[in-house]
Amino acid sequence: MCFDKKMEIDILFYLCIVAFCAGFIDAIAGGGGLIQTPLGLALLPTYPVSTVIGSLKIPAFSGTAMAVRQYLKKAKINWKYFGILATISFGSAFLGSYTLTIVNNDFMKPLLFGILLLLWVFTYVRKDFARKSISAVTDKNKYKYGIIIALFVGFYDGFIGPATGTFFIMGFIFLVGFDFFKASAYAKMINLATNFGSICLFMLKGQIIWEIAIPMAICNGVGGYCGAKLAILKGQQWVRYIFLFIMFVAICRFGYEVFEF
Repeated sequence: MCFDKKMEIDILFYLCIVAFCAGFIDAIAGGGGLIQTPLGLALLPTYPVSTVIGSLKIPAFSGTAMAVRQYLKKAKINWKYFGILATISFGSAFLGSYTLTIVNNDFMKPLLFGILLLLWVFTYVRKDFARKSISAVTDKNKYKYGIIIALFVGFYDGFIGPATGTFFIMGFIFLVGFDFFKASAYAKMINLATNFGSICLFMLKGQIIWEIAIPMAICNGVGGYCGAKLAILKGQQWVRYIFLFIMFVAICRFGYEVFEF
């Protein structure tokens, strides 16, 4: 699908700024889609939801890839565990994206707004969100819970997308028992698989606007690199307040789009 040539160039400029901010935040605590998806939908209101989300998967992939490159320098990865979860997540995201292409757009926007609002409340209430998990989980349960996370969050990422990284981090902390840094590393790596699964589907459907996706991908990648470097150097607790503020702005802007008459 092609970008509307009549559209003002400043729209693309705003989308690139959004992509950088999304990549930066996503690399630190997940949730870059909370910025990129609602603002992308708001800035491109004339396109189908599936086309906008499909186009946004390209910058999401590039930003996550840059963040993964940084996390791999510090995190120890169980590659067998990652391989199983990544494969399941890929398939789940592909199925979720296929589902997205056949649902009504009017159903998607209010649902997305509700999810954003619930996530903001959860993040605000859970002040210990970024602290180290102390739960003890057996190896058997790590695989069981990991597969459950991969199935549900993978499908969610393909179907809607925002806060996929946050959902993965929450799952790995509260169910698998990882600390925040390790949960972030696994979340970013598996998020690559879910993004790739969605990209494959949207490419087959011809629902990616490359004139938007490529510039945003560059900006998201730079943001992801900067965010991951900062997270490794400074830690994540401080970003909770920034995260809450940006989520609030995104909710307000997207809420205006949903309820405007």
